[in-house]
Amino acid sequence: MLNFDFKNPTKIIFGKDTIAKLAEEIPSTEKVLLLYGGGSILQNGIYDQVKAALENYDIVEFGGIPANPEYEVLLEALKIIKSEKITYLLAVGGGSVIDGTKFLSSAALYEGDEPWDILAKYIRTEKGMPFGTVLTMPATGSEMNSGAVVTKVATHEKLGMGGPGLFPQFSILDPQVIQSIPKRQLANGITDAFTHVMEQYMTYPTQAKLQDRFAESIMQTLVEVAPTIIENPAYYDAAANYMWCCTMALNGLIQKGVPTDWAIHGIGHELTAMYGIDHARTLAIIAPSHYRYNFESKKEKLAQFGERVWGITTGSTEEKATKAIERMESFFHSLDINTKLSEYTTEFAGTAEKISDRFIQRGWLGLGEHKAVKPDDVVKIVEMSY
Repeated sequence: MLNFDFKNPTKIIFGKDTIAKLAEEIPSTEKVLLLYGGGSILQNGIYDQVKAALENYDIVEFGGIPANPEYEVLLEALKIIKSEKITYLLAVGGGSVIDGTKFLSSAALYEGDEPWDILAKYIRTEKGMPFGTVLTMPATGSEMNSGAVVTKVATHEKLGMGGPGLFPQFSILDPQVIQSIPKRQLANGITDAFTHVMEQYMTYPTQAKLQDRFAESIMQTLVEVAPTIIENPAYYDAAANYMWCCTMALNGLIQKGVPTDWAIHGIGHELTAMYGIDHARTLAIIAPSHYRYNFESKKEKLAQFGERVWGITTGSTEEKATKAIERMESFFHSLDINTKLSEYTTEFAGTAEKISDRFIQRGWLGLGEHKAVKPDDVVKIVEMSY
């Protein structure tokens, strides 16, 4: 097991009817900017619950944060923060709204001239404007971590940011909210969380036995509850397990003491930036090709994944590993998630080279747990996904 430090200061408030507890978490003296997405919270009752909980607060609203939070849109919210002298941010939404709020938390206190530099120059956020979240779409785990990803439409870039100043002060997780989520988004959420776990698990054995079993249990639970979630999201027990899996998949716990990969996300972000493909679906496109291309370095862990998650107990290490990739891909297909780029766009010629060139320009010359996935390898992985 590798050395590690671990601190997660986010308070989780989990369970039925917990949105009513908002006023217990935000000081009444704060001027709050309420941030949300496309407006679904206005139809499903969540907005009304938030407003009722904060009825005596000074609140300004900003809606319309898109599914991949766009820098250009967030700049409009930043203007409001400054002009209205906002002191507290409240994200009511899924990962995109929360990520956008994290950018605003950082940008609100940033002293530079160009807020995009926070992402482009990898500036670590030590202190941000305080914020909390009300999670409406389980998927990214952003409600309990300090990372965020933002898209700049003008340049078709999707970059990450983070730092200890970007942990939410609190996050409210009421599993009842998922009953109004469309099947496509639920499938995305399950796929996103599953792949988050894989990025932290599918490397090489390090004798971190507890972390491995944490990771495997999250994946097993997602596989178990997925059919119920898709067909009956109002079933509370399944919804609760799904929501908690998504949070645990990326709150930092399972990555401590182990190597991590994240090449799938690095490549997948480019597909979203180029084509607007749902984030989770870009992960499902790249993951099978990535594991097949890097089979030799990952086969031991792939075989363990096959045994413990999929119950593959016969065959050689190579045979178990091969079947494990196939079972993972079949799981994505069972959620109606396609795993080939050509199933999303016909204009993919040259995509692999464009992504590789971008990585070279940014100095990303080695991805994965060994930093062994070079730009030329990225080309081949992406081409395998066509």
